[in-house]
Amino acid sequence: MATETAAETVDAPAGAVVVDAPPSKQPHKLERKWTLWFDNQSKPKQGAAWGSSMRRVYTFDTVEEFWCLYEQIFKPSEVTVNADFHLFKAGIEPKWEDPECANGGKWTIGINQKTHLDTMWLETLMALIGEKFDEAEEICGVVASVRPRQDRLALWTKNAANEAVQMSIGRKWKELLNVTDKIAYSFHDDSKSRSTKSRYNV
Repeated sequence: MATETAAETVDAPAGAVVVDAPPSKQPHKLERKWTLWFDNQSKPKQGAAWGSSMRRVYTFDTVEEFWCLYEQIFKPSEVTVNADFHLFKAGIEPKWEDPECANGGKWTIGINQKTHLDTMWLETLMALIGEKFDEAEEICGVVASVRPRQDRLALWTKNAANEAVQMSIGRKWKELLNVTDKIAYSFHDDSKSRSTKSRYNV
Protein backbone atom coordinates (compact mmCIF):
# COMPACT_ATOMS: atom_id res chain seq x y z
CA MET A 1 0.00 0.00 0.00
CA ALA A 2 2.87 2.37 0.89
CA THR A 3 4.45 1.73 -2.49
CA GLU A 4 1.24 2.69 -4.33
CA THR A 5 0.96 5.93 -2.36
CA ALA A 6 4.56 6.84 -3.08
CA ALA A 7 4.07 6.17 -6.78
CA GLU A 8 1.13 8.51 -6.86
CA THR A 9 3.15 11.42 -5.45
CA VAL A 10 6.20 11.09 -7.72
CA ASP A 11 6.51 14.03 -10.14
CA ALA A 12 7.33 13.48 -13.79
CA PRO A 13 11.04 13.88 -14.58
CA ALA A 14 12.13 17.27 -15.80
CA GLY A 15 11.58 17.65 -19.54
CA ALA A 16 9.25 14.63 -19.77
CA VAL A 17 6.16 14.93 -21.96
CA VAL A 18 3.01 14.02 -20.07
CA VAL A 19 0.42 12.41 -22.33
CA ASP A 20 -3.17 12.02 -21.18
CA ALA A 21 -4.83 8.67 -21.73
CA PRO A 22 -6.78 8.71 -24.99
CA PRO A 23 -10.47 9.39 -24.41
CA SER A 24 -12.84 6.52 -24.98
CA LYS A 25 -14.39 6.70 -28.44
CA GLN A 26 -17.72 8.47 -28.29
CA PRO A 27 -20.30 7.93 -31.04
CA HIS A 28 -20.85 10.86 -33.39
CA LYS A 29 -24.34 12.13 -32.61
CA LEU A 30 -26.58 13.38 -35.38
CA GLU A 31 -28.71 16.51 -35.11
CA ARG A 32 -31.86 14.37 -34.91
CA LYS A 33 -33.13 10.79 -34.93
CA TRP A 34 -34.05 9.04 -38.18
CA THR A 35 -36.12 5.93 -38.87
CA LEU A 36 -35.71 3.52 -41.77
CA TRP A 37 -38.90 1.87 -43.05
CA PHE A 38 -39.44 -0.90 -45.61
CA ASP A 39 -42.59 -1.61 -47.60
CA ASN A 40 -42.90 -4.68 -49.84
CA GLN A 41 -45.92 -4.27 -52.09
CA SER A 42 -44.90 -7.01 -54.53
CA LYS A 43 -47.57 -9.37 -53.18
CA PRO A 44 -50.35 -7.20 -51.74
CA LYS A 45 -53.05 -8.96 -49.77
CA GLN A 46 -56.48 -8.56 -51.29
CA GLY A 47 -58.40 -5.75 -49.60
CA ALA A 48 -55.39 -4.65 -47.50
CA ALA A 49 -55.18 -0.93 -46.77
CA TRP A 50 -52.35 1.07 -48.31
CA GLY A 51 -49.35 1.08 -46.00
CA SER A 52 -50.41 -2.05 -44.11
CA SER A 53 -47.28 -3.85 -45.34
CA MET A 54 -44.96 -1.06 -44.19
CA ARG A 55 -42.53 -2.03 -41.44
CA ARG A 56 -40.29 0.07 -39.21
CA VAL A 57 -36.75 -1.31 -39.53
CA TYR A 58 -34.60 0.77 -37.17
CA THR A 59 -34.27 4.20 -35.55
CA PHE A 60 -30.80 5.69 -35.15
CA ASP A 61 -29.14 8.93 -34.06
CA THR A 62 -25.39 8.39 -34.57
CA VAL A 63 -23.13 8.23 -37.61
CA GLU A 64 -21.89 4.81 -36.52
CA GLU A 65 -25.41 3.37 -36.30
CA PHE A 66 -26.22 4.74 -39.74
CA TRP A 67 -23.24 3.04 -41.41
CA CYS A 68 -23.83 -0.20 -39.55
CA LEU A 69 -27.45 -0.21 -40.68
CA TYR A 70 -26.55 0.75 -44.25
CA GLU A 71 -24.03 -2.08 -44.54
CA GLN A 72 -26.46 -4.66 -43.15
CA ILE A 73 -29.54 -3.95 -45.26
CA PHE A 74 -30.23 -4.50 -48.93
CA LYS A 75 -29.56 -1.69 -51.36
CA PRO A 76 -32.64 -0.45 -53.26
CA SER A 77 -31.40 -2.12 -56.47
CA GLU A 78 -31.34 -5.49 -54.71
CA VAL A 79 -34.94 -5.61 -53.51
CA THR A 80 -37.94 -6.94 -55.36
CA VAL A 81 -39.96 -4.80 -57.77
CA ASN A 82 -42.70 -2.72 -56.09
CA ALA A 83 -40.77 -2.37 -52.84
CA ASP A 84 -39.96 0.92 -51.12
CA PHE A 85 -37.31 2.09 -48.67
CA HIS A 86 -38.18 5.17 -46.59
CA LEU A 87 -35.86 7.23 -44.40
CA PHE A 88 -37.90 9.73 -42.36
CA LYS A 89 -37.34 11.82 -39.28
CA ALA A 90 -38.19 9.80 -36.19
CA GLY A 91 -41.80 10.40 -35.21
CA ILE A 92 -43.00 10.98 -38.78
CA GLU A 93 -44.65 8.08 -40.59
CA PRO A 94 -44.15 8.03 -44.37
CA LYS A 95 -47.85 8.42 -45.07
CA TRP A 96 -49.99 11.26 -46.38
CA GLU A 97 -52.12 10.97 -43.24
CA ASP A 98 -49.26 11.83 -40.88
CA PRO A 99 -49.83 15.40 -39.54
CA GLU A 100 -46.31 16.43 -40.58
CA CYS A 101 -46.93 15.29 -44.18
CA ALA A 102 -50.62 16.14 -44.60
CA ASN A 103 -50.07 19.60 -46.15
CA GLY A 104 -46.91 18.67 -47.97
CA GLY A 105 -45.69 17.29 -51.25
CA LYS A 106 -42.64 15.76 -52.86
CA TRP A 107 -39.85 16.34 -55.34
CA THR A 108 -39.43 13.29 -57.60
CA ILE A 109 -36.47 12.07 -59.65
CA GLY A 110 -36.91 9.23 -62.15
CA ILE A 111 -33.93 6.86 -62.40
CA ASN A 112 -33.29 4.44 -65.25
CA GLN A 113 -30.19 2.61 -63.98
CA LYS A 114 -30.05 0.52 -60.80
CA THR A 115 -26.51 1.62 -59.99
CA HIS A 116 -27.61 5.25 -60.17
CA LEU A 117 -30.50 4.47 -57.81
CA ASP A 118 -28.14 3.12 -55.13
CA THR A 119 -25.70 6.00 -55.49
CA MET A 120 -28.37 8.71 -55.43
CA TRP A 121 -30.15 7.03 -52.50
CA LEU A 122 -26.94 7.03 -50.44
CA GLU A 123 -26.07 10.60 -51.40
CA THR A 124 -29.53 11.75 -50.33
CA LEU A 125 -29.34 9.85 -47.03
CA MET A 126 -25.99 11.45 -46.21
CA ALA A 127 -27.31 14.90 -47.14
CA LEU A 128 -30.30 14.44 -44.83
CA ILE A 129 -28.52 13.09 -41.76
CA GLY A 130 -25.66 15.55 -42.38
CA GLU A 131 -28.13 18.48 -42.42
CA LYS A 132 -26.98 19.71 -45.84
CA PHE A 133 -30.28 21.48 -46.61
CA ASP A 134 -30.79 25.05 -45.38
CA GLU A 135 -34.47 24.21 -44.94
CA ALA A 136 -33.82 20.96 -43.03
CA GLU A 137 -36.82 21.55 -40.75
CA GLU A 138 -39.06 21.55 -43.82
CA ILE A 139 -38.02 18.05 -44.95
CA CYS A 140 -39.89 14.93 -43.75
CA GLY A 141 -37.82 12.25 -45.44
CA VAL A 142 -37.00 10.42 -48.66
CA VAL A 143 -38.47 7.37 -50.43
CA ALA A 144 -36.70 5.00 -52.85
CA SER A 145 -39.24 3.16 -55.01
CA VAL A 146 -38.26 0.17 -57.12
CA ARG A 147 -40.63 -0.13 -60.08
CA PRO A 148 -40.85 -2.21 -63.29
CA ARG A 149 -40.36 0.61 -65.79
CA GLN A 150 -38.50 3.32 -63.88
CA ASP A 151 -37.25 3.56 -60.31
CA ARG A 152 -37.61 6.84 -58.49
CA LEU A 153 -36.57 8.86 -55.48
CA ALA A 154 -39.03 11.20 -53.79
CA LEU A 155 -38.08 13.87 -51.25
CA TRP A 156 -41.08 14.63 -49.01
CA THR A 157 -41.56 18.10 -47.51
CA LYS A 158 -44.06 19.66 -45.10
CA ASN A 159 -45.54 22.84 -46.58
CA ALA A 160 -46.32 22.37 -50.26
CA ALA A 161 -47.80 25.85 -50.68
CA ASN A 162 -44.52 27.58 -49.73
CA GLU A 163 -43.12 27.79 -53.25
CA ALA A 164 -39.93 29.68 -52.37
CA VAL A 165 -38.88 27.06 -49.82
CA GLN A 166 -39.76 24.14 -52.08
CA MET A 167 -37.82 25.62 -55.01
CA SER A 168 -34.79 26.11 -52.79
CA ILE A 169 -34.94 22.48 -51.62
CA GLY A 170 -35.39 21.21 -55.18
CA ARG A 171 -32.39 23.18 -56.47
CA LYS A 172 -30.21 21.99 -53.59
CA TRP A 173 -31.20 18.35 -54.12
CA LYS A 174 -30.39 18.55 -57.84
CA GLU A 175 -27.03 20.11 -57.01
CA LEU A 176 -26.18 17.43 -54.44
CA LEU A 177 -27.04 14.62 -56.86
CA ASN A 178 -25.57 16.34 -59.93
CA VAL A 179 -28.87 15.99 -61.78
CA THR A 180 -29.19 18.04 -64.96
CA ASP A 181 -32.71 17.06 -66.08
CA LYS A 182 -35.71 18.96 -64.75
CA ILE A 183 -37.39 17.55 -61.66
CA ALA A 184 -40.99 18.16 -60.61
CA TYR A 185 -42.78 18.85 -57.33
CA SER A 186 -46.31 17.57 -56.70
CA PHE A 187 -48.74 18.15 -53.83
CA HIS A 188 -49.89 15.13 -51.81
CA ASP A 189 -53.46 16.40 -52.20
CA ASP A 190 -53.11 16.07 -55.98
CA SER A 191 -51.68 12.56 -55.63
CA LYS A 192 -54.65 11.51 -53.50
CA SER A 193 -56.98 12.43 -56.35
CA ARG A 194 -54.66 10.59 -58.78
CA SER A 195 -53.63 13.82 -60.47
CA THR A 196 -50.15 13.70 -61.97
CA LYS A 197 -49.70 17.43 -62.53
CA SER A 198 -46.57 19.08 -61.19
CA ARG A 199 -46.81 22.36 -59.29
CA TYR A 200 -43.14 23.42 -59.43
CA ASN A 201 -40.18 22.51 -61.63
CA VAL A 202 -36.45 23.11 -61.31
